[in-house]
Amino acid sequence: MFGSFNGVFLKDEHDLLVNAQEKTKALRQLRFESINDINKDVVLEYVKEAIENKKASKEVKPDRSKKKTVIPPELQTELNNDKELLSCFNALSPSKQQEYCEHIETTKREPTKLSRLEKINPMILHGAGLHNKYKNC
Repeated sequence: MFGSFNGVFLKDEHDLLVNAQEKTKALRQLRFESINDINKDVVLEYVKEAIENKKASKEVKPDRSKKKTVIPPELQTELNNDKELLSCFNALSPSKQQEYCEHIETTKREPTKLSRLEKINPMILHGAGLHNKYKNC
């Protein structure tokens, strides 16, 4: 049994709040083993504080900054040698560029990288995303 709060702003004077997940920043929980563990006055304190935080418009804003696309050296060489390919690659959305870069970067063997480069060149020239064939199925 547990109750969740946008608890990043709660003072947690009773040291009862735990993170809902390991990586979460905003969501903390009160956890109870049984109904007898619930102290209504303490829970009410947390709820009132959460309400006040909401009224004060306190909230955690997610980091929406774009991560920079790192072009693998093999793909960068291809782009440098073919101006049309470079132009088409630059015209792709950042997410499509990232897909192609990760597709090349995640391979371990050089022959696989070269094989993937050969396969993606026509796709880039047509302005297609790496996974377009799976969309709208």
